[in-house]
Parts: sequence; structure tokens; C-alpha cells
Amino acid sequence: MGCTSSIPKRYPMGRKKKKHISIHEVAVFVPAVRVPVAVDIIRPLRGLVPHDLLDKLSALRGRIVLLTEENYLSSVPTVSELQRALEEYLRVLLGMLKPEHRLEASVEFKWKSLGDDGHETCLASAWYEVLSVVHMMAILSLLEANLMLVPKDSLDSCERKVSEDSKRVAIDLLLKASGCLEYCVHQILVHLPMQIRKSLPNDLQDGILESISSQALAQGVEMQLGLAIESEKATLSVKRRLACEEVSYFSEAHNWLSGCDTSDAYGKKLLLYIKWKYLEAKAAAYYYHGLIVDKGSELSNHVSAVCCLFAADELLIASKRASLSFCLAAPVTRVPPTWGVMKHLHKKIPEVVSKKSQMYGYLFEQDKNEAFQALPDLPEFPLSLRPDDYELPEIDAAWNSQNCQPQIQTLKAHLKDDEEDVGSH
Repeated sequence: MGCTSSIPKRYPMGRKKKKHISIHEVAVFVPAVRVPVAVDIIRPLRGLVPHDLLDKLSALRGRIVLLTEENYLSSVPTVSELQRALEEYLRVLLGMLKPEHRLEASVEFKWKSLGDDGHETCLASAWYEVLSVVHMMAILSLLEANLMLVPKDSLDSCERKVSEDSKRVAIDLLLKASGCLEYCVHQILVHLPMQIRKSLPNDLQDGILESISSQALAQGVEMQLGLAIESEKATLSVKRRLACEEVSYFSEAHNWLSGCDTSDAYGKKLLLYIKWKYLEAKAAAYYYHGLIVDKGSELSNHVSAVCCLFAADELLIASKRASLSFCLAAPVTRVPPTWGVMKHLHKKIPEVVSKKSQMYGYLFEQDKNEAFQALPDLPEFPLSLRPDDYELPEIDAAWNSQNCQPQIQTLKAHLKDDEEDVGSH
């Protein structure tokens, strides 16, 4: 089946592992990026694929390896360039999947994680390579969304300022990432033989992929809520619905992780992140629900409203603790400033709770325990945000040429190629 899967990268004593990527501040959770490792594509495909096409396939993959080694993960323009390189490579790679070419298991493709474990996974499967490429495109979209929401000029500031355009671009990137991940689960994993699937790294478990997809949608809704808060036209009902949808998406993201191996650093950090953002979303949902319930004319409406607002306040405090736990977990990240939705709620919730406590405090003095049992359930809404539809690109036209047929080398040509290989070393 190829090289041993999930081999920890070893480094000589005294030599530190090179840091490829460091996310100092998190607005969007980005799992450890997996990148291709240089492998010999030419030798196993020699005689099976025309030289020009083989050279193109090897060169395109080699360029991606080079770009990831040159720290092309630190800015929006360079991440976008890497995305384009992946898309160009994918068009050529897909030709290996055509049944008539019989190339699907011809090359051992190797990828490694840029996380602290540095695991490498090498498998003889073109479908594994396609899965890894589309997965990398998804993770790069999350990384790009994070870069859009954490501008470099805000890193030294106690306040984060994000433009409306940046938020809208981030939403598009989150939907793109979710679409790629859904495609990985439903259209690519199904093609992998069971023995290959069992050898996949944790990052490519279907539950992990689904969880990250749901998380991306949750954060898309969070951006939408932020835009609604800034809009004078958005009603309380709209804001409540968005907050409740965000709660549902983060709950969904957590549920997908049941049964998944989250014992590595990024798995643990993902769980902490989902807990933190879930608490924030629930605080927002109870806040807006409380404001709407309070519009009722019955005394019970006011009791329920105050309970909602108290719950929002407690959830807000809990979310601060969860945020700190997330940031301190390895790999350590900077504690972010409050911004967007939470900047607004950190100001409004304590103010409204104080005001409503003064108005209806006497109700709780009579029977506080009974009053808090009046906390209503949050309403449930159909989830409105959906991943972008992702489809694999068209196969490079070079695979359709008459010359692109399995070729049998003469012994003389084969020996000549081997001599060239020896000479190059």
C-alpha cells in the first residue's frame, strides 16, 4: 500500500523543527495545514504517460511543494496564489483517475501535517492525492478568511477593525471551504478502498471533515449577525434567528466529533474552540430572545425575559473563560480583542440585565428558584446557510489526445532512462 502511514517526522538532536505557519490570533479556526512532500512521480509513470504530460504533472506538484516551503501561508495574496497552483495541478492529476488509464494506484503520494506532530502519510492512491488537494483548498480558504478578519495592522492594537467588505469576503471563503469539505466526504472518500481509508490521518476522518464544515457555516452566520447588528433595517427577530442558527451549527459541529479521534493538539484545540464559540452564540441567542419575549404584556413574559437575559450574562462570562482556555491550549494563540458581535454584546448585555433587574427584581425576591425555572427553550429555525456547491474541474485536455495512451517502452529506451536517472544522482 506504499510507505508507512502517519510517520512522525524525526529531527537530529539539537535541531529545531522549522515553523511553517503560525497563527497568532484566531478569528476563524484553522486546522493544521497538510502539504505535499516531494515524491518521484516520473519513474512509476514512465512508459505509461507521455513525457510532456508527465513532466507537467511533476512540475505542477513540485511547484506546490516549493510554495509551501517558502512560507506562502502568511498573507492573502500568497495563499490565493497557492490556491491557483492547486487548481491547476488538480486538472492534470484527475487524468490518473480515468479507468482506461489504469494509473490510480501507480504512484505513492506523500503528505505531511504542519502541526506539531509533523506526521507524514504516504499512500499509493490517486484518489488520496485528490482528497488531499481538495482538503488543502478548503483549509486554505479558512486560513484566508482568518487573514481577512485579522488584518496585520490590528495585531498591535487592542481593537480589531474589520470592514464590511472583508466580512462579506470572509463569508464567501467560509462557504467555499464548507463546500470543499462536503465534497471530500460525499464524493471522494467513497472512492477510497477501505484499507486506504483506515490509513488516513485523523485530519481526514469524515467526522472531522463534517465538523469543520459545520464550524465554517456557523462562522458564516456569525459574520451575518455582525452585519445585521450594524444595519438599522435588521429587526430583533432577524438577529435572534441568526443567533439561534449559529447555536445549531456549532452544536452540529460538536456532534460530528463524537467517535472521532481528537487526542492530538489540534483535535483538543478544535473542541475548545467549538465550546467557546457555542457559548458566545448561545449568549447572543438568549439576549435577543429575551428582548423579544419582554415585548409581551403578561407578567410571565417579563419573568421569562429576565431569565433569558440573566442566562445570556452568565453564558457571556463562561465564554470569556472558554476563550482563555482555547488560547492557552497548544498551539498557543493570542487572546483576541472583543470585536463584531461580541463587542456589541459585551456592552449591551450587562446594561440591559442591570436595567431589567431593577424593574423586575421583586419577582425574583419572592421565589428566585421558581422564577429561574421559567427559562424558556430557544426557538429552533431551519438552517438557512448552505455550503457552496463544489465540483472537480475538467480534466486537462492533454489527457484526451491520441498520444495519451498507455505506452510500452522498449528495453533500450527503459535502460536509457535508468542511465539518465543514475547520472542525475
